[in-house]
Amino acid sequence: MLAVVTSKGQLTLPKGIRERLGLKAGSRLDFSVNEQGWLLARPVTNTALGLAGLLRRPGQAAVSVEAMAEAVEATAAELNAPASTSPPTKPVADRRKAGGKP
Repeated sequence: MLAVVTSKGQLTLPKGIRERLGLKAGSRLDFSVNEQGWLLARPVTNTALGLAGLLRRPGQAAVSVEAMAEAVEATAAELNAPASTSPPTKPVADRRKAGGKP
């Protein structure tokens, strides 16, 4: 398969290669050249860094590390508390939705 480099240094990959590698618009490739001068390209898969901000919801206030630690401690205390005859409390997430403290 043949591809041509434009005056801007751009290259269009042939359709067969894009399909074989599962590349779509916006896909990223990592290029390198081996000792024999061959151009190598591999699709860049998502890394943990690529997940940053994935769960953010517009308008949602940021949660401090201290608040997260408090929520973890409260949940751990609830889970480790001895069984009682009182009804179980709502999960932390439900209390947050209702406007209460975690």
